[in-house]
Amino acid sequence: MNAPLPAPALRRQRPHVVVVGAGPGGLAAAMQLAAGGARVTLLEKDAVVGGRTRTLESPGGYRFDLGPTFFLYPRILQEIFASCGADLEEEVEMIRLDPQYRLVFEGDGGNAVLDATPDMDRMEAAIRAIAPGDAAGVRRFMRDNREKLAAFRPALERPFLAARAMMGADMLRSLKHLRPHKMVDGDLRRYFRDPRIRLAFSFQTKYLGMSPFRCPSMFTILSFLEYEFGVFHPRGGCGAVSEAMARVAERLGVEIRLNTPVDRVSFTGRRATGVEAAGQHIEADAVVLNADFAHAVPRLIPDALRRDWNDRKIERARYSCSTFMLYLGVEGRFPELAHHTILLSREYQRNIAQIEAGVLPNEPSTYVQNPVASDASMAPPGHSSLYVLVPVPNLRSGLDWESEAPRFRQAALDRLKALGLHDIESRIRYERMVTPQGWHDDFAVGYGATFNLSHDLLQMLSFRPRNRFNDTERLYLVGGGTHPGSGLPVIYEGARITAKLVQQDLRIPVTVEPSFAAQ
Repeated sequence: MNAPLPAPALRRQRPHVVVVGAGPGGLAAAMQLAAGGARVTLLEKDAVVGGRTRTLESPGGYRFDLGPTFFLYPRILQEIFASCGADLEEEVEMIRLDPQYRLVFEGDGGNAVLDATPDMDRMEAAIRAIAPGDAAGVRRFMRDNREKLAAFRPALERPFLAARAMMGADMLRSLKHLRPHKMVDGDLRRYFRDPRIRLAFSFQTKYLGMSPFRCPSMFTILSFLEYEFGVFHPRGGCGAVSEAMARVAERLGVEIRLNTPVDRVSFTGRRATGVEAAGQHIEADAVVLNADFAHAVPRLIPDALRRDWNDRKIERARYSCSTFMLYLGVEGRFPELAHHTILLSREYQRNIAQIEAGVLPNEPSTYVQNPVASDASMAPPGHSSLYVLVPVPNLRSGLDWESEAPRFRQAALDRLKALGLHDIESRIRYERMVTPQGWHDDFAVGYGATFNLSHDLLQMLSFRPRNRFNDTERLYLVGGGTHPGSGLPVIYEGARITAKLVQQDLRIPVTVEPSFAAQ
């Protein structure tokens, strides 16, 4: 059942909010603001919604996720849809995967394979087969991270609009659970002695573009969320969720303008008063910016208005790694390949050090998505759509991708042989490659850093760009570059934080409360 629209006479009096960017955060914010009674105009520079959460369609009928390939903790999204008078399950079929993914650990004596499952009995047995002494740590890990998530809720649910917000009683109580002096790998040593098992519960820091050896220990909750709440594939690809959000937004009255890049945000003093787009000034009572932070902010907002995040600070900030991508339409099916497979190099830690040093790894860890394992609609009959991702340095490395790309493409294809895929090249019928330079040039990702600003302790909470953007009025941020950070569930939660701030500031009804509190 759709939420009712205000009567036309009232609609003209509603506050007008312009949302820049129809990525997941922008779509979620637009839905909630419209459901609360605002008039919303959503501007998107591309011809489709979704940002990097879109589905690529190729000649020949191959379909690929562009960026994110699965959903965690869909409860947040379900609540956003419900607050807007819609039902996520009616809009998109969400397929829960079991196994969630297959981990392949390279070793000199052969590969070890772990099919990660949310069934704790089976998971313990799978770990016992590789590292007998570590099976007992699984349930302790789950119990402790359940407590950690509860302790960390304040950071996920509310804005941090001033440094003093980090000294609240709730944050101080959480310190014993968050162990801020520990990194993810170090914290996992309390549960698992075998480095492969620790890697099984820590490679998820790559969702933030970070190393488990440098990522704060609070992010062990990433793997916990997978096992506690599941890993989901939306039928038709992750873009199906973005398309569903756009449908709901339009039903609520959101005006979505595609192929409409924004040239700048307009200000009167420090107050945002609208945007300039396609040669037109669009007035607004508030502006929500959902675009890559490092790329968009220096272009759209005058440096003089950004004391806390001026151009110099943005240039000196720390950014995530990038990714080298191959989207391959391949003749044949691969029943031996799981929906998600992660090949973890025998030199995993060395690979990470190379990436951090701006060097391409020799034997890189590689992620492969084979979505037809669960969803035949992703490729023509008898064919497969393979998504291959390799973590690499961002553009600050100075690597020349025009010269590096052909060699690294071959290296990525060669890595597939470790998964038993020896004759892929001869069966490729469609191919698209995206390098860090491509992320920057074609998808407006600052420094090609696909996971945005790094999530180290000095770029989190109040130290991260704030949802009500620092030093300005009526300008708000949403997306991976603002609090609480990257990853789809966190971006959706961030959209709720931002939408609530806008609703409070414009004195319109708040549509939905944060989700992590509702456990």
